Amino acid sequence: MALGLFEGYGVELEYMIVDAATLAAKPIADEVLRLGAGAAALGVGDVEISETGIGWSNELALHLIELKTAGPVGSLRGLGAKFDDSVRRINTMLAPMGACLMPSAMHPFMDPLKEMRLWPHDNAEIYGLFDKVFGCTGHGWANLQSAHLNLPFRDDAEFGRLHAAIRLLLPILPALSASSPIMDGKMTGKADNRLAVYRTNARRVPSVSGRVIPEPVFTKGEYEGVLLEGIYRDLSPHDPEGVLRHEWVNSRGAIARFTRNTIEIRVLDVQECPQADVAICAAITAATRALVEERITPLAAQQAWDVDALERVLLDVIDLGDLAVIRDRAYLDALGVPALLGPAVPVTEVWAHLIETWLVPELGSDEFLPALGVILREGTLSRRIRRRVRQNMGIWDGDFPMWAVYEDLCESLPPGKGKDNGFMFRAAE
Repeated sequence: MALGLFEGYGVELEYMIVDAATLAAKPIADEVLRLGAGAAALGVGDVEISETGIGWSNELALHLIELKTAGPVGSLRGLGAKFDDSVRRINTMLAPMGACLMPSAMHPFMDPLKEMRLWPHDNAEIYGLFDKVFGCTGHGWANLQSAHLNLPFRDDAEFGRLHAAIRLLLPILPALSASSPIMDGKMTGKADNRLAVYRTNARRVPSVSGRVIPEPVFTKGEYEGVLLEGIYRDLSPHDPEGVLRHEWVNSRGAIARFTRNTIEIRVLDVQECPQADVAICAAITAATRALVEERITPLAAQQAWDVDALERVLLDVIDLGDLAVIRDRAYLDALGVPALLGPAVPVTEVWAHLIETWLVPELGSDEFLPALGVILREGTLSRRIRRRVRQNMGIWDGDFPMWAVYEDLCESLPPGKGKDNGFMFRAAE
C-alpha cells in the first residue's frame, strides 16, 4: 500500500569521484560498485549496505556515484549518520586508487568535453540515447551533483496538495542549498551554476525540463495528459522506439513519480556533508507540511500560482542565493511571512521564519538547527566557497586558491576529518 503524506522520506546524494592529488574527475564508479558488491566483474549498478539501509548506485556519468535510502525511511532523524557511514566506506575503497569523493554541486575546473565518460554497463542504451539527443558532454549533464528529496502521496487528493505546496516553495530552495559558485575555473557571479545550466541542458527538446517550475496540474490524469504526453510527443522524432518514454525523463525541478507515488524535489545542490543535506531536507519537509495542511495558505490559493510568477523568484535566487530579496508581497503572504517585515524581505529572513515557525515545533532543534544556523548566519555553501577562495587569493597565486578550497572540501566530507569534524565547511577559519 502506498504511503500517505509525510509517512516516509527518500533522500539521494550524488558525489563526484576525483583524483586525491590533482582533483581531476576519475571515471571509476563501476570499480567502487564492484568492490562494494564483492563482485568479480565490473557492471554492478546497485549496492545496498544492509546495516544502514543506504544504497549506492551508478548515474549517467562514470565519475559519479549516488548514495540513497534503499527504501522510504520513517524519519529524517539519524539519516545523516547513515550517509556518513557510506561516505567513509567509499573513501576507504577509493584511497588505494588515489581517489576520493568531492562534495558540492559542480567541479570548479572540470572540462566536460574532455573528461565526460558515460556509464558503459546496464542501461547503456538509455544513456547513449540521452547523449545522442541532448549531447551529454556539457556541464548540465557531466558536471552536476544534486540532492533529491522524495515525499510520498497516497492518492490524487494527496498528490494535488503536495504538488501545490512543493511548487510554491521550489523558488526559494536554492537559498538554502546553492553550492556551485564556480564553473570552468571562474567565479561566474551566480550562486547556483548547477541550476543555471540545468535549466538549459535539454534545450534541444525544451519541454523535457520546461521552465523548472512544474505546470499547475494537480491530478494524475492532468499530469500525464498535459505534461508527460507533451514531453513524449516532442521526444518522439528523436526517440521513435520510445526508449525514453518514462516519467523519469521529465527534468523539472520537482517531478511526479507515479510508479512509486512520490514527488521528487531536484533543485537542491549537494552540500559539504550529509548532515547539512538532511538538515535542509528537514526544513523543506516542515514548511511543505505546513502548506499541505493549510496552516499557512488555503489550498486553492496555493494552486492558483502560475509558472511566470514563481519563475521570477527562482531566477533571482539562482543568481543571488541567500542574498536574494523577495519583493513579491503576494508571494511572501502565501508563505506566511509577517506583513510587519515589509514589502521586500531577504530570503534568509523568509527561511528563518519558516524554520522557527514550523521546523522547531515539529522536529526539535538538536539535530538539524546547527547546520541550518551556519547557512543562515554565514550564507550558503556557495557563498562560503567564494569567500574562502577570495581569502586565499592573498596567499597563493594562479589557480591554487581555488584548488586549495576544494581540497579542504574533500577533506571535510568524511566525518572525523577536517577542522570542523566534517560537519560544516566554514567561511573562514
